[in-house]
Amino acid sequence: MGLRSKLLVCATLECESKEEMMSSMEKAKGEGADLVELCIDSMSFSHISEVEHLLKRRTLPSIVSFRQNSARSAGIGDSRKACLQVLRRAIELDVEFVEIELEVASDVVLSELMNKRSNTKIIVSSYLNGGTPSKEKLGNLIACLQCTRADIVKVVIDVVYITDVAPLFHVLAHCQVPLIARAVGDRGLISQLLGPKYGALWVWGSLGGNSIPGLPSLVSIKQVYKLDYVNADTKVFGVISNPVSHSKGPLLHNPAFRHTGYNGVYVPLLVDNIKEFFRVFSCNDFAGFSVGIPHKEAAVRCCDEVHPLAKVNGQFFRALTMIFSKERAKALAEAVSGEALPIEHLDKFCPENGMILANASAVGMQPNTSQTPVSKEALESYELVFDAVYTPRNTRLLQEAAEVGATVVSGAEMFVRQALGQFKLFTDGLAPEDFMRKVVLEQF
Repeated sequence: MGLRSKLLVCATLECESKEEMMSSMEKAKGEGADLVELCIDSMSFSHISEVEHLLKRRTLPSIVSFRQNSARSAGIGDSRKACLQVLRRAIELDVEFVEIELEVASDVVLSELMNKRSNTKIIVSSYLNGGTPSKEKLGNLIACLQCTRADIVKVVIDVVYITDVAPLFHVLAHCQVPLIARAVGDRGLISQLLGPKYGALWVWGSLGGNSIPGLPSLVSIKQVYKLDYVNADTKVFGVISNPVSHSKGPLLHNPAFRHTGYNGVYVPLLVDNIKEFFRVFSCNDFAGFSVGIPHKEAAVRCCDEVHPLAKVNGQFFRALTMIFSKERAKALAEAVSGEALPIEHLDKFCPENGMILANASAVGMQPNTSQTPVSKEALESYELVFDAVYTPRNTRLLQEAAEVGATVVSGAEMFVRQALGQFKLFTDGLAPEDFMRKVVLEQF
């Protein structure tokens, strides 16, 4: 697995004052950013001298951008005039990059900026809202951007579904000019995490504590995914779920890939329609997936062949997730010679000595960590309590079970064993069990 020496990580800075911009720039530097995008339209300033002061004090290579029609620039007045004033001053100060939108970039304006610059590179961008463009439309747009003679072209699209990102990957892989491609929104996250696989030389990230939908954190880019190592030969794995942000899978599988020298990356996949996801991302480079709530049943239906264990797991999960359906709960109980109870009766249930309680629902999972499926008083009757939830590792259910004297088992143990099996299937090799257990203990 070779290191990509040219991948640059850029932090987007949207701040209201030059002081906040400077502070955020220092934070971005500490979190591993190679450069920053200074979104000047987000700033409140009364005179260009405030922007000039910021640019003179920058501590990282910078992109100066000013979106004319953004929500942030709505109160600026003549935003076109302000935009051009900022870009001209940035070029005079020899800032590394300036970004100008295609709608503003007339031949006259571009000629002026290009003639005025000495070392500054010019990025011409287009932000597409309302509807996902086809790869043909994106290709035509990039051709228009290229005709401006920009040094770099940039395309940003809104996505409704994760499959809307596929056209971006297509143009990245086939573009003959330096291209920045971003998908905005939670379902656009893979545009950055997988961009280097398709030839992206730049990826965008957000500062810790200041998340931006569609952008991974700078720390995760550098420490979890290590995108410098992602290339065209990298195999893609991921966890398909909705929601998916709680998943700890990337924290475990990515270090394990690197530990064993396997060229793979494991990413969160916020999927709404799993059948459509499999149809769009059907190439062999998408090599394996973990499947979470609510897609387990649908995933089985998408398979050409199902292992007997998967059938059992799917049936069990299906019954549990539909526990409020009396008929399905009864079917599960009959299959295991048990008895079905409505969940609201669980607190009054009197278990026999030595009985085990297992929570296989999402109750108590982040962010709803104050929830518990069973009252503390009812837990006194159980010998052992297991919670499949592993975020957090010590759920309220487990805390209260331990307080009344029950033996408790965390979902982290199930997570590790499941991950070991997945890793073996993903890589066709032995999973590094000791290493993976160590990661779980340190990270969870």
